[in-house]
Amino acid sequence: MPTALLSIACLALASPAASAGWLAPVLQMMQPRIESRLTDQCRQLIGRQGGTPLESELSKLAEQPCRSLAKPVSACLIRETSRTGRELGVISELLTGRVGDDAEVVIKRCLASLLGLQESNLRDLPLQDLLQRWRQ
Repeated sequence: MPTALLSIACLALASPAASAGWLAPVLQMMQPRIESRLTDQCRQLIGRQGGTPLESELSKLAEQPCRSLAKPVSACLIRETSRTGRELGVISELLTGRVGDDAEVVIKRCLASLLGLQESNLRDLPLQDLLQRWRQ
């Protein structure tokens, strides 16, 4: 698998415009992991009120709604990653566990799409500010 991934990455670097969408299958393979991470983050967000964890029962109740939300969000993230041609950047950021420039663009596009906003409305806002506002 690493050799195949490296070959795909080399092809993508050789011709970025022609390779848009080529790495979509790799992202599709990562979708369960993305959904799981989104579900965990959602449960953590719901499980905290005023900085203190709520009862485990509330966290259990949040599991299904969080999973239901994670599915369309992960699909949006994969779709927008392919549309922007940022697959290689997003994949490398996911593998290193960080949110870089490529992932930030994709996240903002999905937020705009899911909230019914124009993508340009969020473009100049720092992602950290958006996430902070979302948590409030």
